[in-house]
Amino acid sequence: MERSRRIFWKRIFLCLCCLCILGLGVVFGISNYMEQHTEGRILSLEEARKLDVDCILVLGCRVHEDGSPSLMLADRLEKGIELYESGASARLLMSGDHGRSEYDEVNTMKAFAVEQGVPSEAVFMDHAGFSTYDSIYRARDVFQAEKIIVVSQEYHLSRALYIAERLGIDAYGVAAADISYRGEAYRNLREAAARGKDFLLAWVQPQPKYLGEAVPVSGNGDLTNDKEL
Repeated sequence: MERSRRIFWKRIFLCLCCLCILGLGVVFGISNYMEQHTEGRILSLEEARKLDVDCILVLGCRVHEDGSPSLMLADRLEKGIELYESGASARLLMSGDHGRSEYDEVNTMKAFAVEQGVPSEAVFMDHAGFSTYDSIYRARDVFQAEKIIVVSQEYHLSRALYIAERLGIDAYGVAAADISYRGEAYRNLREAAARGKDFLLAWVQPQPKYLGEAVPVSGNGDLTNDKEL
């Protein structure tokens, strides 16, 4: 009886190991597919400036408690502003998390751009860009953008561009500063898992939690203001 029990649990353990290996294979297979599928749409600034897109979508990330942008976010913002100044588009769309009054990525992002000389009316804020999928979906449905440049770190662009393609947006990516950030190994693992999740979302295409009325990027970005800058 004891021997039979050991054999039973050994088989269970081996089955679980096989399922884990299979799952990891699927996740990393999807991750590799996304990279290869979108690599031709990640451009240099010189290439992207000729595109004449509806807007430059800058994807948000962490801001500090004092309201200042993290290094990763500052690098994204600087690249987005550089694209704006190059003539790639007359509109910037700042998309990030503003789900709580005490945490606000998008006002930090807009203030950064305005301080760099970008007119306030040229900078739109997406207050409900809680995920990459939400940001891309809302860029299409709320801000009515059909052709965009996405700005983020290079590791993040493949996922954003794949989602955009599935949602019918003509999207290109420009990478922020090519440097190593703290926690890179963890972030790469997290990104592989996120690619698997967003691969499924991009096929099923559920609506984000929040949509709301259309605010076309062809109009005035100050319509998205919720406070004075």
